[in-house]
Amino acid sequence: MATQFSEAENPHWRRPFFTIWIGQAFSLLGSQLVQFALIWYLTDRTGSATVLATASIIGLLPGVLFSPIIGVFVDRWNRRRIMIIADAIVALATLGLVFVFYVGEPHIVHIYLIMFIRSVAGNFHQPAMSSSTSLMVPREQMTRIQGLNQTLNGGLNIVAAPLGAFLMSVIPMQGVIAVDVVTALLAILPLLFIDVPQPARMASTARRRFAILNEALDGFKYIYRWTGLLIIILTATLLNFTLAPTFGLLPLLVKSHFQGGAMQLGWIDSVFGVGAVGGALLLTIWGGFRRRIYNVGTAIVGAGVGCLIIGFLPASGYMAALGAIAIVGISIPIANGTLGAIFQATIDPGMQGRVLSSVNSAAQAMMPLGYAIAGPLSDAFGIQIWFVVTGIVCLSMGVAQMIIPAVVYLEERKPEPVIQPLETA
Repeated sequence: MATQFSEAENPHWRRPFFTIWIGQAFSLLGSQLVQFALIWYLTDRTGSATVLATASIIGLLPGVLFSPIIGVFVDRWNRRRIMIIADAIVALATLGLVFVFYVGEPHIVHIYLIMFIRSVAGNFHQPAMSSSTSLMVPREQMTRIQGLNQTLNGGLNIVAAPLGAFLMSVIPMQGVIAVDVVTALLAILPLLFIDVPQPARMASTARRRFAILNEALDGFKYIYRWTGLLIIILTATLLNFTLAPTFGLLPLLVKSHFQGGAMQLGWIDSVFGVGAVGGALLLTIWGGFRRRIYNVGTAIVGAGVGCLIIGFLPASGYMAALGAIAIVGISIPIANGTLGAIFQATIDPGMQGRVLSSVNSAAQAMMPLGYAIAGPLSDAFGIQIWFVVTGIVCLSMGVAQMIIPAVVYLEERKPEPVIQPLETA
């Protein structure tokens, strides 16, 4: 079973890791194309914030409901097989949606169902890939890889939205969606030939009859004993309550407030991506403050400033909105990349599936409620009100991250291990 290592112990780690990473990059591109196409399709057909909010809730529910149990299986099962199966399910579900569009205009329920299935697969894939990264990349390169991941995400935002808008203008909807089938297959191909390290199997002291439940509880216990991590999760929950609906309502902001179309939405996404690439490169090159949690707090404050600017812009302020979304774009990868590096470097590899899934579940738990409130509220009082709420929350939480001692000293105050390795048969 594999453990975390230094670059001196394995100087040849780059080839297998980046071969898999490139395949996953293609898959992410395809997924973002489909996501853009479906969201704009719903926006153009309905013009309803409630419909967009419902679509986002459907995509979030699997993470909220199933992530803790998924984490147990990620720590138990072969992570390479999990990623292969997850990508295959995404391809099959997307192929089904291609057929639905081919035979006629789909009902909204069809789109919701495919979004749900893709989300379930994604919630298996994401912790499996993230947990595998900590065993395929040397400890000292973890922050750079996180910066690279954030650069990729930003780059995809630059490319995916305009490309999606262009493809929607020249080929049928089913052709746009079919791209994701091909990119999912490109992600599967390297995994068929490259081995992914597995962690030492971890066991709880509970009886075997309740092993799955107790192993899921081990993840929560691990978090509870780590006060700084617990506070960060609670903070992320509140941030996601406001930030997720804010991004989900961007298509309607462009259409109803700025009187734009798919191309204007594409430029919003692209400028966000340019900012994200800039923020990720800054994180990769500079590395941030010596105490890395200050990166997180500062970035959250920056995101709050950008949201507040958008919240107060007039209908003629589209160009200023591009500048504000760039500020948000710079901030998000710095916060996410830094936290990802902290978690991967400090959480026990054998616990990462459960802990990261629990973090994901808790962070997403309030997002459906946020969408449920933001959609009707925006329909009733105007789309910008939620951007103002989000800005105020981000400013408050960012400052809190930098003054609470348990969070500031997060990396120095890790919990003592309570789970013992299980001997394998």
